[in-house]
Amino acid sequence: DISLSLTIIAEGSLSSACHEEYHSLVSVQGGLHSCLMCSYATKVKGHMQVHLRKHTGERPFQCHLCPAAFSLRATLVDHIRTHTGERPFPCDRCSASFALKKTLVKHMRTHTRERPFSCEHCSASFSRMTNLIRHMHSHTGNRPFCCDHCSASFALKKTFVNHMRIHTREGAYSCDHCNASFSQKCRLTNHLSRYHEDKKP
Repeated sequence: DISLSLTIIAEGSLSSACHEEYHSLVSVQGGLHSCLMCSYATKVKGHMQVHLRKHTGERPFQCHLCPAAFSLRATLVDHIRTHTGERPFPCDRCSASFALKKTLVKHMRTHTRERPFSCEHCSASFSRMTNLIRHMHSHTGNRPFCCDHCSASFALKKTFVNHMRIHTREGAYSCDHCNASFSQKCRLTNHLSRYHEDKKP
């Protein structure tokens, strides 16, 4: 129960920083609170206190079920659903339901075929930002994730992480029926279909 879980969290102030520390990080003039570490400014002190956590690393909202801690209460609420399995955001067009509203929004695009992320260089558009980013690299050729062990470089961090397992021999996906292990889930799936088809439940 998320509401029960949150009663464990102390309400307190938005930040544990003392008054003096706040004014060492923020300039206050004419009711406007301006962050001295970036360009963020607001008239609401509470908003600034929350913003400062990005710089200080303060994470006052602690999960009581695991060591995770968060800078925002809303993020803790989302996280607790990974423990409880609660999926309060149902799709009204199919039986799917989701723990996060943003995941439901992404899912709905499979029904509406909405493609809100457009390429500024061509007519291509995409339902997900990650797909647009991947596409943009076809124009720019940018491959910011470089391997320290060989000359390979990658446009996406996910692809880079999978590649690094080749060097570290990390087998993140292990077969339950033999000693085989694989760096990618799809490779494990192929292995199971090829060698252990008869052992499926």
